Amino acid sequence: MTDIPHRTLGATDLATPPMILGGNVFGWTVDRDASFRILDAFVDAGGTMIDTADVYSAWVDGHRGGESETIIGEWLRRSGKRDQVLIATKVGMLPGDGGEKLAPAHIAAAAEASLRRLGTDRIDLYYAHQDDEDTPQADYLAAFGRLIDAGKVRVLGASNFRAMRLKSALDLATAEGLPRFHVLQPEYNLVSRHKYEGELQNLCVEHNIGVAPYYGLASGFLTGKYRSEADLQKSVRGGNMAKLLAGKGAAVLAAMDAVAAETGATLAQIALAWLAAQEGVTAPIASATSVEQLQELVDAWRLSLTAEQLARLTDAGA
Repeated sequence: MTDIPHRTLGATDLATPPMILGGNVFGWTVDRDASFRILDAFVDAGGTMIDTADVYSAWVDGHRGGESETIIGEWLRRSGKRDQVLIATKVGMLPGDGGEKLAPAHIAAAAEASLRRLGTDRIDLYYAHQDDEDTPQADYLAAFGRLIDAGKVRVLGASNFRAMRLKSALDLATAEGLPRFHVLQPEYNLVSRHKYEGELQNLCVEHNIGVAPYYGLASGFLTGKYRSEADLQKSVRGGNMAKLLAGKGAAVLAAMDAVAAETGATLAQIALAWLAAQEGVTAPIASATSVEQLQELVDAWRLSLTAEQLARLTDAGA
């Protein structure tokens, strides 16, 4: 699809439609063959960026991390589509060689392991998965710089950083000629806004940092799946959903229902379209467990909400 609108991530040359495909489910809730079908459908629809991490899915019994990267790597080799996609992965949450978090030796070893699992010679977007206050920022920025100089990483991103720490990293990069974070990956959605809005959002806009939020559908809450006590019993996530439903979640769902009636869009599509319209946001990340679910998300790429609809949704979650 050549008419899909593409957006550039900050000051980089990485472009994506208004959604990035989340790879956290690959090798966890989605098996190898189903993952391949979803990846093929995503590229066929015009998608460009696939987001994963070395730690996916170490939380599953019997897994060690790297499962998602391995499946994506197998798909890249089988499909021959490496040059049609952008691969984003992360370091900092999976212990391994050279220490933990953002220790320079660990960054070097983790990057090599990710490249090996992905079966590629470069990572298009490499994130610090979380901040590391035990390692001097100059040290880990320099470690990332060595990967860039070697042609193994193209662009740097930061995930789960507070505004103060992101700003200090940006200032340090400017002052000492170190590589700069160009992309931020924060938690952000209609019912969880405090981690991005305000100081962090203003910083990203001021410094032209592309923003790719995760949990865009609030772990499924914003699909409308959880609306009553009975619904909460259907999933292991029910406890967290109860908190959302008891808070501003019910009001947000009501506002989304009204917009759905006006547009014919699904709640998932509305949640992603609202995110894509927020200042500083380039493209939210969303995962799919089937080709049918992916198609629903892809249809959100062309959904344009009116200013009045966006304002109603924003006010509902304030």
